[in-house]
Amino acid sequence: MDSALRYVVTAELPSAEVQGEYLRWLREGHAQAVVDGGAAQAEIVILDGEGWQVATSYTFASRAAFARYEADVAPTLRADGVATFVEGHGVRFSRTLGE
Repeated sequence: MDSALRYVVTAELPSAEVQGEYLRWLREGHAQAVVDGGAAQAEIVILDGEGWQVATSYTFASRAAFARYEADVAPTLRADGVATFVEGHGVRFSRTLGE
């Protein structure tokens, strides 16, 4: 039986300015697009510590729901993030999954 799955994307940002741009991008559409693509909810957390890091946590109802998101929605959303922040600003992303 599937249980809820947490998908966390952590962004390591090069400056406070880029962090602000990234937060705007998340809040003005990207996080909602992931929810529209199958996540039950999204939560944005500005992490404490050195440098500028933001973790965005998405909850999916099941691994099957996440698999559908990854197959159908994620490629386009990830390409946008890479073009805007990796190629444009040198942001590094990491992704983790857990129940």
